[in-house]
Amino acid sequence: MLSPAVDIALVCAIAVLTIAVVGALGFRLTRSQRDLGSDAERATYATLHTASLASAHLRAGLTPAGARKASRHLRDLLDCDTLVITDASTVLAWEGTVPDTAVRRERLQSAAALVLESGRTRVFRGAALRALGLEHSGRELLVAPLPVNGQTVGTVAVFAPTVRAGLVRAANEVAGWLATQVELAELDTSRAQLMEAEVRALRAQISPHFIYNSLNAIASYINTDPARARELVVEFADFTRYSFRRHGNFTTIAEELQSVDRYLLLERARFGERLKVSLQIAPEVLPTVIPFLSLQPLVENSVRHGLEAKDGQGRITIAAVDAGAEAVITIEDNGVGMDPGYLRSVLAGHAEGDHVGLRNVDVRLRQVYGDSHGLVIDTAPGAGTLITMRVPKSQPENRPTNA
Repeated sequence: MLSPAVDIALVCAIAVLTIAVVGALGFRLTRSQRDLGSDAERATYATLHTASLASAHLRAGLTPAGARKASRHLRDLLDCDTLVITDASTVLAWEGTVPDTAVRRERLQSAAALVLESGRTRVFRGAALRALGLEHSGRELLVAPLPVNGQTVGTVAVFAPTVRAGLVRAANEVAGWLATQVELAELDTSRAQLMEAEVRALRAQISPHFIYNSLNAIASYINTDPARARELVVEFADFTRYSFRRHGNFTTIAEELQSVDRYLLLERARFGERLKVSLQIAPEVLPTVIPFLSLQPLVENSVRHGLEAKDGQGRITIAAVDAGAEAVITIEDNGVGMDPGYLRSVLAGHAEGDHVGLRNVDVRLRQVYGDSHGLVIDTAPGAGTLITMRVPKSQPENRPTNA
């Protein structure tokens, strides 16, 4: 049994320890409150965070699923009883305390139609609300337009006990923000459609010239070397299957190089010993994502415009190296080269016909990665051509599609 003196000492030690722990916790809580900033800063953070949560569901545009998920966060932003999102013809989302029924949706769409027609925010209360058949527990209704590219494509409707000027301003701001998200989604869709159109243009370029030459080369082996002819037919089929696939705007360096290898195999069947190819590929860059059909047109440019008109042996060197956050791909030939002024005209879209592949690839690289990632081309008459392409190694938003 402990002595009274020891008991007192132990009790004092426990008390001191408790005070220290409580003091430390209080200090940390007080510090965390200071780290959060003022009330205004905390409110700003909460608003931006809620808007960020909503925007994640609007990347595909004004869809029922996206509107339904985003409406929960937008209702929090406005702190209203009920929030409704419509497009030009139907209710997409209904979130809140006012019961969601088929009849109310139909009547709400009638109110939305008035705003869609005028393009102006409207408030419905009293007799106007009763005429629509949307009265509910004394609530008032505010409907704001969603203007996208000069056209009202939908509305944001808010039920609240009283619609005051502050709520009108806030609802208009939310509607404007929502319209901006829809515009951004449309821009993404337009970009994808433009990329697909550019790929179709490349396919159109490949088909008449390359297919004709390849089939002629294959035909020349049918009688003299049937086994070689069969091998070339298989390579030709694999190349065209890859080039004319219908799905996906992105691939990997590895897949693109396989297609380039088949292309060069078919061209060597035509050029024979006149065409020499060297590959210098770092294995770590092979999984890097690149736009579909971005290497083969550059190699074809070297063959068609650099080597066909050149006397003697033509050489093409293809290299891909790891440069930290980027993969750097170069395609160099010892062909006839071109005038730098004419090259600038080609890349600017002012020259028609030849070299369409160069401009096509340059445009798509800039669309995807920004102007700093366009093609860098060093050339001069009689000096050959060096083409450099840089792409980020990390592209979580761009996924290759196997088809």
